[in-house]
Amino acid sequence: MPCPPPQHSQRPRERLTEGGAATLADAELLAVLLGTGRAGRPALELGRELLERFGGLAGLFAAPRAAVLGVPGIGPARWAALRAGLELARRSIAEDLRRRDALASPEQVGDYLALSLQHCPQEVFAVLFLDARNRLLAAEELFRGTLSQTVVYPREVARRALERNAAAVILAHNHPSGLAEPSQADRLLTEALKRALQCLDIPVLDHLIVAGGRRYSFAENGLI
Repeated sequence: MPCPPPQHSQRPRERLTEGGAATLADAELLAVLLGTGRAGRPALELGRELLERFGGLAGLFAAPRAAVLGVPGIGPARWAALRAGLELARRSIAEDLRRRDALASPEQVGDYLALSLQHCPQEVFAVLFLDARNRLLAAEELFRGTLSQTVVYPREVARRALERNAAAVILAHNHPSGLAEPSQADRLLTEALKRALQCLDIPVLDHLIVAGGRRYSFAENGLI
């Protein structure tokens, strides 16, 4: 008896070609990146296994390299393909932010910061330096700390803003705990940075906290 043809849902590459990437589920997009599965298991099943094992895309991209390579069928080449896909998405958004007003596209700013920070296992503090038209000049990770805190030096932030000839900045950091709400320390730090940069006539437009799939904007909540 001839084997039945594969189901349409089992052909992620063809679905992407016909309907666009947005029509694919997470496992299907992973299958396209992986290319092929392993002996006896198609790429789609391997994609589903990765999502199940690591609790979704955020967990997968936050997982240590050794943990991902520990999945049967994932070798260095496929791990590199996954990381390259993530980095290409981040760079694509950064290119767009260099051409347009960041304040006109807050969702893009949030997406960029999520791709940059939400997978970090420790706290990371970053700054987006903007020109006079609020276009992205540069994005820099300035400080890296522990699971629950990082030390930020306002003088260093001010120095980098001057070196970048920034007209404004957007501050950002992640909460590996998964709780996006700002702590009292976050509020005090924001005020200290606002004062330090105000002396240089460089406004702080926002401070974004990234935590898992959530984001908290100081500006949207009236704290800037």
